[in-house]
Amino acid sequence: MTDKIYEYKDDQNWFVGKWRDFTNIYNLGGEKNFFQIEQELASLISGKQGFDVSVLRYSSDFRLMAFIIDMINEELDLHLEIKRYRGAIIITEGELLRLVHLPEQGLTLDDFFAQGAKQSLGDRILIATRNDGKTKEFRQMFKNLGLEVENLNDHPDLPEVEETGTTFEENARLKAETIAQLTGQMVLADDSGLKVDALGGLPGVWSARFSGPDADDEKNNAKLLHELAMVFEEKDRSAQFHTTLVVAAPGRESLVVEADWPGYIAFEAKGENGFGYDPLFLVGKTGRTAAQLTAEEKNAQSHRGLAVKKLMEVFPAWQQKQS
Repeated sequence: MTDKIYEYKDDQNWFVGKWRDFTNIYNLGGEKNFFQIEQELASLISGKQGFDVSVLRYSSDFRLMAFIIDMINEELDLHLEIKRYRGAIIITEGELLRLVHLPEQGLTLDDFFAQGAKQSLGDRILIATRNDGKTKEFRQMFKNLGLEVENLNDHPDLPEVEETGTTFEENARLKAETIAQLTGQMVLADDSGLKVDALGGLPGVWSARFSGPDADDEKNNAKLLHELAMVFEEKDRSAQFHTTLVVAAPGRESLVVEADWPGYIAFEAKGENGFGYDPLFLVGKTGRTAAQLTAEEKNAQSHRGLAVKKLMEVFPAWQQKQS
């Protein structure tokens, strides 16, 4: 038995736990009774000590159960996985289904078993990208919500969705909602770009093709410097990286979050990291470009990092409301 103290805390949930020789979930933040969850999870470790968890803030059975499953896996060296599935919560171990946790109101048989023979076990979200690096980031984030992640490389027959919108949200909606209708799945799409105040918000939604049909990062950066050649004061070269994320599913109202990363356009490119306009984007008043930041530094403050953080805060409530 270890002395390790486990803790999980976000805006809506706060749990503290310790491995002991008994099993208990004690609610310090309200009147909800967790006896059902306590007994269900205890059945997974019968005769192998137990978990003692204090609930200080609560909004989700899934988040509480995931916290305890992480404790069990670490203490007993197990490989349990927890997922959402058609309104229920399931726990698997390899190819074994170990536990099904139902909401208090139950589920109809049609809701739980509809098309069940045709789908793999576990709810999924499709990221509307072929970029495996971006997919890897989302996979880790959605794993904490019990969702499996795939991208467009898993659907080679899907057509390319033309980004004909005039705003970031329109383009992200086009991708997310079109692919959701074609696949019947939950889909996340993003549209991002650079907005330069002295250029009236350009390149904006045209960031990737700013320098023309044969645009690439080097040509786009060269054009941006040319367009700002007569803007001599750094304060007049203010800009923002922008990201809009849209989550769509058939028959549901789409979820939209946005974020900006303020900065300035440098007079010359600096840095070897990142991509796109990163070598020209001065981060606030730091004097460093986005291309001079480590991946960890960038993800902690970038437009995409901020947008994803916002998404993680509102996604569980959206998912529960729409299901």
